[in-house]
Amino acid sequence: MSSIVVRWVLILLLVAVVGPVSALGQGAPPERSELGAAVEAAMAAEFRSEADRARDRNRKPIETLEFFRLRSDMKVLELVPGGGWYTSILAPVLHEKGDLAVSMFPERALAALPQNAPYDRVREIAPGLDLAKLFAQPRVNRRLALPAFSFAEGNFDLVLTFRNLHNFSDEGRQHMNTAVFEALAPGGYYGVVDHSRRHMEADHGEVWRRMDPVEMIHEIEAAGFDFVDWSDLHYRPDDELRYEVGRKSVTGNTDRFTLLFQKPER
Repeated sequence: MSSIVVRWVLILLLVAVVGPVSALGQGAPPERSELGAAVEAAMAAEFRSEADRARDRNRKPIETLEFFRLRSDMKVLELVPGGGWYTSILAPVLHEKGDLAVSMFPERALAALPQNAPYDRVREIAPGLDLAKLFAQPRVNRRLALPAFSFAEGNFDLVLTFRNLHNFSDEGRQHMNTAVFEALAPGGYYGVVDHSRRHMEADHGEVWRRMDPVEMIHEIEAAGFDFVDWSDLHYRPDDELRYEVGRKSVTGNTDRFTLLFQKPER
């Protein structure tokens, strides 16, 4: 009996035992979670540009925010929001029952958002940094050397930053992680995503915007956090981890680590 005949005999036996299966197992897609549905609705906003929509598949915001334990009633702080790609998704999700604040160079993100609901409640927290003085200082291996600072506000349930750890020097990341720890309520979460570097690879021009995930775990734990989990959502096996993330052959397809930490309850 040929393999094709055997295959169809097995399929017919399966149908006879368990009953008809829509399209041989290809039934309706699984129902979205409440958060997933809210994020999906935010992604459909008319004002979002085609460039932003083109990143949806790569950045997987539904799965990423679910992994970071986001709920619609949380008090959330987003750091270094850039052009506001995630801000524009978080704002509608948190508009009714939650609270969204942005900090550390949020000007472009705030300017990109519509002024009407559900984007009108995003607020800025000043981190108490003299930005002019900060940018005038020499950078450490192209990274900003942040002094110690505070967000001067606490009890956040979740702090998020996407592809930003690499922007700051070793000491700067230490100060930022400490400020995040102080800003979170006990039990609050800290979620980070950044471009992956090989473990223990020396710093050089091709990898300066890549970070060693093992080192990042150690650094963030040193600020007092417990390491909760990691995700392979943004694992890219075809990224050789050899080239600057802005190169045309790499950009938009970098391997990124996705890590979740928690401030201890006590």
